[in-house]
Amino acid sequence: MTESALEWLALARGTLDRVALNRTDDAWLDAAWNDPKTRVLVIRDGRALVTYEPTPALVLLPPDQAPDGERWLLGADDDGTVHFGVAGPLPAVEGTEQAGLRRVGAVLGDRDSGLLTHAVALEHWHNTNRYCPRCGAETRVASAGHVRVCPEDGSQHFPRVDPAVIMLVTDEADRILLARGPQWPADRRSILAGFVEPGESLEQAVAREVKEEVGLPVRDVRYLGSQPWPLPQSLMLGFTARTDGDVLNPDPEEILDAAWYTRDELRAAIDAGEIVAPGPLSIAAQLIMRWYGGELPNMPDF
Repeated sequence: MTESALEWLALARGTLDRVALNRTDDAWLDAAWNDPKTRVLVIRDGRALVTYEPTPALVLLPPDQAPDGERWLLGADDDGTVHFGVAGPLPAVEGTEQAGLRRVGAVLGDRDSGLLTHAVALEHWHNTNRYCPRCGAETRVASAGHVRVCPEDGSQHFPRVDPAVIMLVTDEADRILLARGPQWPADRRSILAGFVEPGESLEQAVAREVKEEVGLPVRDVRYLGSQPWPLPQSLMLGFTARTDGDVLNPDPEEILDAAWYTRDELRAAIDAGEIVAPGPLSIAAQLIMRWYGGELPNMPDF
């Protein structure tokens, strides 16, 4: 069952056509790379150059100014401008800073947010999948950066994405459940989340994770939206769920503490500094704001 979808998700706003059918067309790729209109996003360790004048934007280079490095096709604009990503050292450009998704993913425009999200995901995958899992041979890049091929056994390897459910649970009084992980700062709280297991539906994963983490059964599991979370390689799928119980039994390995909050109680906890309001980047923040009815007090820009 679905209900009205989340209207805005920071990392799910990409506007480029990924032109996937062109990834194996070497002639098209060469022509695109040699087109002076083409633009290149250089990325290093998940960071890219960003300018804030007049508004936050990625610094994109023409191909002849890009460093040497692995090259990935990211897509094309409506006007036909092709965009590549290159893994390499970030050039020195006056008036810019190096920034990653956590800092700028929510403040970049739609196109740039999608570009950076795509490039960060590909860079991590390439860095961690250089060897064939079958025979150990070093793989080579293919399909414009979206496949790695083993030269020994010919096997193809594709970017990995780990699906994870994240769920806003409410009780009969419409209170929200927030919890704190064992390694989190004292003022951090969020909604529950967990990875989908093999042979499990998304709805089953929601119910299992809530039961495991706080001991509550849930009903009315409803999907609201998804966004990539390439930190390093997840896809976050957002849900709401209801419970008829309110007694919490946190799993100490997963949850340090958990509690119910009304809207007034959450606002008071944020105002008192007991809880830091999440930034808008995560799907968790968007789910909480949807329940709250608007922006939370003292929300950061990112």
